[in-house]
Amino acid sequence: MGFKLPIVGLAVIGLGAALAGTYHLGRNSVAASVPAPATTVAQAQVQQAPAAPQTSGKVGADATQKFTHFRVGNKNVKRIFVDGDTVWVGTSGGAVRYDTRTDEYKLFDTKSGLLSNGVFYVGRLGEQIVVGTYGGGLSLLDPKTEKWETYNVPEGLGDAFVYDVVKARNGDVWIATWSGVNRVRGGDLKDRSKWELHTVESTKGGLPNDWVYGLAEGKDGEMWLATEGGLSRYKEGQWQAWNHAKGLGAPYEKVKNDIAFTNDPSKVSEHHARQKQEMGLQDINVAYNPNYIVSMAVDHEGVVWAGTWGAGLSRFDGKTWSHITVTEGLPGNHVFMLHVDPKGVLWIGTNNGLARMKAGGGYEVMTTNEGLFANTVFSMATARDGTLWIGSFGGVAKIKPS
Repeated sequence: MGFKLPIVGLAVIGLGAALAGTYHLGRNSVAASVPAPATTVAQAQVQQAPAAPQTSGKVGADATQKFTHFRVGNKNVKRIFVDGDTVWVGTSGGAVRYDTRTDEYKLFDTKSGLLSNGVFYVGRLGEQIVVGTYGGGLSLLDPKTEKWETYNVPEGLGDAFVYDVVKARNGDVWIATWSGVNRVRGGDLKDRSKWELHTVESTKGGLPNDWVYGLAEGKDGEMWLATEGGLSRYKEGQWQAWNHAKGLGAPYEKVKNDIAFTNDPSKVSEHHARQKQEMGLQDINVAYNPNYIVSMAVDHEGVVWAGTWGAGLSRFDGKTWSHITVTEGLPGNHVFMLHVDPKGVLWIGTNNGLARMKAGGGYEVMTTNEGLFANTVFSMATARDGTLWIGSFGGVAKIKPS
């Protein structure tokens, strides 16, 4: 059963700088490399693209539309962060700041102070906007001066690739990198002595893999970590790990008929090939790795949800694992995104659509038919008025609440 959203008033507009090209809208098209006024499909007119894309301006979104698509060009939208009336869109071409009140946008990239255009994370630490990048470290933006301050390996960062950042309730800041996880005691980034780096070696396997993709604080203040090798928990100074052998990820027999990708990363990467050999899965030649946690969330009850690479969604209550796959109603078994909204509802972004967990059990599924920009869902945020912001490859869907 899909979402009951009328497909009316669709507007497709540009957001950000990398917008050159033609927007194909059925029988009509809009050629543009800067944001054009919002147009419905029926009203779309062919426009001449300017010589060069702009990095700031107004997009012309129509607030009366039920849903709107924002194009960001040939790029992934890896993170969306709603900060009051401002929406930050983290892409593989920089971070876009969009003011929903004024309809103004601005792109922040290497030309404006970032060290890398690849953005994995956007959030807030105190008064500053924090951005985790692909190869450019951790950068903090002063909103008043629009100046960046960057932390990299010399300052204590484990790796220049930063995937997630969490400020714990006790004030510690945790930073997920591809060479372990940093904990900055008290959140004092400027004091090098407060920086710690935890790896597989330093935790004696309590962190099962140094490639850390996600962080979430638990109900009792423990820190949960999603890695390429399984789930880890840091609690009261102790580390503990869980992998497929201990319950993470659905067994291959359950998901083998619903694997979306036949291109197996282990065939082109020694790193991934070694992982499969360690699990005894070297003979499985499709995109299935039940230890590889792509996304993670902890709900209001303290339950941990782990989205895997081809092995569906795993639920862990601290003692028992269970698995949710296409068989149970998910649209896809590659779970790229997990989001718990302010009401405590779990949203699951997959390779084949977005699922919302229903209160009485089961899942409602949203696809492009209900307003998504694309069926691969990589990021999501919920605004205070209930508006959904959902990121995919190439763009963002803004969907107003029913």
